[in-house]
Amino acid sequence: MKISWLKSSDDNKSFKIFKGLGMDVYEVGDLEKTDEKIRELVEQKYNTIVISNEVANFSEDIIKKYSKTEDINIIIVPKQKNK
Repeated sequence: MKISWLKSSDDNKSFKIFKGLGMDVYEVGDLEKTDEKIRELVEQKYNTIVISNEVANFSEDIIKKYSKTEDINIIIVPKQKNK
């Protein structure tokens, strides 16, 4: 299983722990290109992609394409509440 995390480049909070542990955390500078980045990760054989809620809002492919694909798991992480 190959896992990646995807967040906005402006998001300094999401997936900090995973990035600190050296895991594959990718950033999207232009959120309009979210679908392109997801396709790129799938081509790189990532079968589980964890996406911040902010980034997920910019993807049409998540629901239309990848929700029907059994070998690709897309997990959308809800925004954390400020305490």
